[in-house]
Formats: sequence, structure tokens, C-alpha cells
Amino acid sequence: MPKQQDAMDPSQVGKGNWAGFDVPLENIYKAAAEWRQALAGVTRPWLCWNVSDRWCGLQQRLIQEVGWTPVIGFDPRCGPPATVLPGSIVIDFNSHFGLEVMWPHFPLEFAFLFSDRLAFWHADLLCRLEVMRQLRDTFESLPNGAVAAVPQVGGLRHVFKFREHRYWELVGCTTKSASESQFEHGSGWWRYIKYHPKCTEDERRRREPYYYDSGVGIMYWKRRYGGQVIDIPEKMVAEGHCTSINRKNYRQVNPGGARNLGAEIDLNFDIEEVAARLGIAHLL
Repeated sequence: MPKQQDAMDPSQVGKGNWAGFDVPLENIYKAAAEWRQALAGVTRPWLCWNVSDRWCGLQQRLIQEVGWTPVIGFDPRCGPPATVLPGSIVIDFNSHFGLEVMWPHFPLEFAFLFSDRLAFWHADLLCRLEVMRQLRDTFESLPNGAVAAVPQVGGLRHVFKFREHRYWELVGCTTKSASESQFEHGSGWWRYIKYHPKCTEDERRRREPYYYDSGVGIMYWKRRYGGQVIDIPEKMVAEGHCTSINRKNYRQVNPGGARNLGAEIDLNFDIEEVAARLGIAHLL
């Protein structure tokens, strides 16, 4: 767990962190009204986050292959992608806030304000087409009030450490009522749910022993408030997750400093090799 002073660092807000959060909610509601307008008429939006143009381009094609609409956000350190396919929608989720860093967690927390159903995934995830179709079917069959996400226990050593269990935003889909319920219960995607503005003093004390990380709130919402979560097994998508996790030879661009996923993903993975292995090279 990071030191408390790191947790309260305002620069962490764009990563989705309630600790030190000082953005008026009215500003977020105003921005979200514009996001909703940008998605007017879109019934199957799928959020992807640009950190590398080629990876984002391939993600867009995969999303369109299964009949959904790519909605592209971006880290301000990278900017919008050069490649925007016809039918894709780019939204600058940071335009009202001017944050130095923004992760997809930021808009995801407020999905209920701008979309009735929103799929999402990591910028470093690619999937076989048959997996994309399975995900699509799961997402389209979600009842309003449910969310689909990847559970993460943390290995055998953590099986009984229930306060560390979480749902991971590796890939998933939320619905308006689920997102709104999570927000009203102060138990959504962002880190440090004990600092959520909807969290009462009694509830804050209850949450004190819980792990800080993103997605702990979704597991808490499920267990404490009876939220409906459809599990997506990590093994279903693991082969296309181009991550540093369990990769001994992974090279960092800025060791010990702020991570630059855009530079690291191109440094550590050959997109053509990954696409060929997943049978999607024809989409490059």
C-alpha cells in the first residue's frame, strides 16, 4: 500500500482516487452532460484508452467487428490517437479538468451520467475474435443494474484475505443502474472508497481495514449491498493481456517514476506478433 502522503497527492485524482479529491461534483456533472451528448444515439459504447496509436487502432477494429462503437479517451500525456476509424468517437474526458494524468477509471466511475451501458477494457488488452464475441454476448445480455468484470483474489496466499479482494477493470461492462448504485453507496471503481463523498463516518470506520486499490469498491458493493456482478474469468482473456505482470524481462521506461504505458507497451511487445498469435493480424 502506498504511503498516506502519496495517497493524498492531488495528482492521483486523474487516476481515480478519492483520497485528496477536490473537484466539485457539479463540474463533473457538467462535463458528463457533454459526454452524453457526444454519445447520443449510441447504444453499445465501448471505452478504450489511447496510449499507443497502433494498439488503439487495433482495439477499435476489434470493437467494431462485434458491432459495438469505440469510444476513445486518452491520457493527456499521449493525446488523442492519430488513427480514428469511421464510426469511432473521441472524447476529451479531461477538457474540463486539466489533470496531468487521466486513466479510464475517471469517466468509468461516472458512467451512469452519460451512458445506459458502457463496456471497457485496458489499453494493453487484445482478444481473439471468438473471445470478443463471447464478451459481446455477455455485455448485451446484462440486465440493467448488473456489471460484468474480472474478479481478482491475488493468488492462494490471499484467498482468505477478503478485504483485499477486488474486481479488476481489465475488461468488463457496466449498466446505468449499477453505476448509479455504486456511486450512491460510495463503492465504485476508484481507489480509497473510505474517502468517497457519499461515505458516512460509520461507514468510513467499517472500510478502514480494506485494501486501497481500484475495484475493491465493486467487490464491496457486491458483498455488502447485494450488487449483481457477472464474473469474467481472467484466463478467458489472459493470453492477450500485454502487461508487466509476471514478466521477468519487462523493461520500464522510467524505473521508479511515473509509468508511461504507451512507451512501455511498444518497447516490450511486438503488436504484429501478438496479433498473429491471436489470429487477428488481418485487422492490423
